[in-house]
Amino acid sequence: MAPAHTPRIFSGIQPSGGLTLGNYLGALKRFAEKQGEVETVFCLVDLHAITVWQDPERLRRQTREAAAAFIAAGIDPAQSVLFVQSHVTAHAELGWMLSCVARVGWMNRMTQFKDKAGKNAEAVSLGLYAYPALMAADILAYKATHVPVGEDQKQHVELTRDIAAKFNHDYGVDFFPMPEPVIEGAATRVMSLRDGTKKMSKSDPSDASRINLTDDADMIAQKIRKARTDADPLPGSMEGLKDRPEARNLVNVHAALSGETPDAVLARFEGQGFGAFKPALAELAVSVLAPITTRMNQLMDDPAEIDRILLDGAARADAIAAPIVAEAREIMGMIPAAR
Repeated sequence: MAPAHTPRIFSGIQPSGGLTLGNYLGALKRFAEKQGEVETVFCLVDLHAITVWQDPERLRRQTREAAAAFIAAGIDPAQSVLFVQSHVTAHAELGWMLSCVARVGWMNRMTQFKDKAGKNAEAVSLGLYAYPALMAADILAYKATHVPVGEDQKQHVELTRDIAAKFNHDYGVDFFPMPEPVIEGAATRVMSLRDGTKKMSKSDPSDASRINLTDDADMIAQKIRKARTDADPLPGSMEGLKDRPEARNLVNVHAALSGETPDAVLARFEGQGFGAFKPALAELAVSVLAPITTRMNQLMDDPAEIDRILLDGAARADAIAAPIVAEAREIMGMIPAAR
């Protein structure tokens, strides 16, 4: 029997600037690898970005920079759909419709809102509270079946499944699929170079804690050489790194960059210290990341070409999403819009 829903991957990245090695290994590299397996739809979620105030010029620049990173990392705009969220009105429309399906109690359980709002929850935007419904719409507007995410975003996919199930139940249909989170491989969660217990983040005050996709070869090598480690030699398996978070992080990064398993990396470096491991990792990181940085810079020198690619992607995205949202509108009882 044919599947009820055609396999389709959807994922979005917020264009908040400062993309890092973590974004590359945890998202962009994986996105590029998925091309050709199934239909892939990638979105720069600027509507999510404005849940907190953004400088308009900076947001435009960061959105183009994120697009450049996608392309430089191997996303082929002719093979995948790459676009800006606000260019496709289906996202906002379905976001409202699904916010009427989602329950307030579900939103209250979302840990990311609590983390971002902190003690100032009464003063943050309504959008920051309600944006998980928009995130569900991002996914369901394409009837996506698989969503590559980090561990910290898995809860949003689970909420999307809850919203899809309630919509289907409320209207007696099998309309939306139950999207599956895709979390796989080494270095899914890349940690800080200064503290192996914390995720690598652009918001960390120390630039030495991360490798930026805009760092040049010398800077990449320098940051790896200065990364925090310990004095013990490397063991023969990952089990030996259980209580060594900084060492475990660097081995995972090497594995993700080289396409090996972490244990295969350790088999090669067993018994050696970081005096041998770090130069090898630095050389590998530069060989992978320097061409990406160069290509990003070339693209950023031609913003009109980036805009052309994104507008073409928006037209293709709209061709998928508009009929789905139109059908959802009719299922909910709204009079069909004129064709």
